Amino acid sequence: LFLDRSDAVELPIKFIPRYAGCYHCQILLKSSCDVRVYEVECVVNTDHAEAELEFVTPAYQAVVQDIPISNMSSQNWKLEAILEGQGFYGPPLINVGLGETALYPLMFKPIAEC
Repeated sequence: LFLDRSDAVELPIKFIPRYAGCYHCQILLKSSCDVRVYEVECVVNTDHAEAELEFVTPAYQAVVQDIPISNMSSQNWKLEAILEGQGFYGPPLINVGLGETALYPLMFKPIAEC
């Protein structure tokens, strides 16, 4: 059975999340001759994703800043860190449990004055 766009039916959905996270939903549509299940996944990010850190340390001496990451979603997070820039180090993965706050240790260790 092929339908063209003129046979399409819109199904408006209103979604108002309270927290950032990943939300899953199933929509069940029934008729006398058909049953369909649609799975919907919504990913919600916060508006406050930008931050600025300033590191001051003598050359060859490391400084570490613990960055808090709060998981207010409905599932555990396994996050991958991608660090760009010379002299920055940190773990490549961090796990943040449901309702927890984990500290990501970002280290800056300059190899020269910069």
